[in-house]
Amino acid sequence: MSLINTEVKPFKAQAFQNGKFIEVTEADLKGKWSVVFFYPADFTFVCPTELGDLADNYEEFKKLGVEIYSVSTDTHFTHKAWHDSSEEIKKIQYVMVGDPTWTLAKNFEVLIEADGLADRGTFVIDPEGKIQIIEINAGGIGRDAQELLRKVKAAQYVHAHPGEVCPAKWKEGDATLAPSIDLVGKI
Repeated sequence: MSLINTEVKPFKAQAFQNGKFIEVTEADLKGKWSVVFFYPADFTFVCPTELGDLADNYEEFKKLGVEIYSVSTDTHFTHKAWHDSSEEIKKIQYVMVGDPTWTLAKNFEVLIEADGLADRGTFVIDPEGKIQIIEINAGGIGRDAQELLRKVKAAQYVHAHPGEVCPAKWKEGDATLAPSIDLVGKI
């Protein structure tokens, strides 16, 4: 069964953000747009490039009313240690969630149980707490925050304009489509 349009399952986790430990639950993902960004592990190779890219684009996400939650199966203590020791990770202002019990990785179906790690999974969640976008990458393939921003804008547009859809490569301001029998076979 696909997780698209399903509600985020209950969870409670410890996180690190801006020099503090905080608790995060599924309730924090409601009432605004959220990105839950799973990555395999702290102190690795591709992961800091992705998280740094997100940090560089975080202000753009915030302008859209989107909060970022990066998640790995490391603890919130490990997130703090990584943040304190890496120039790339030091840029991060968004929430870094620890998932040592694998609750979130299981809930979002990205757990690599044999390794105790998460796949590179990206989930965009609407203000009702429903998953609107899922992207899963193999471990060696990094993601692009600019492409994620484009997808978030498309999801927000479709959410705000029922009856319209965004075609391939849609960018903010581009034409959308209104599906109807009149369009069948004409695109």
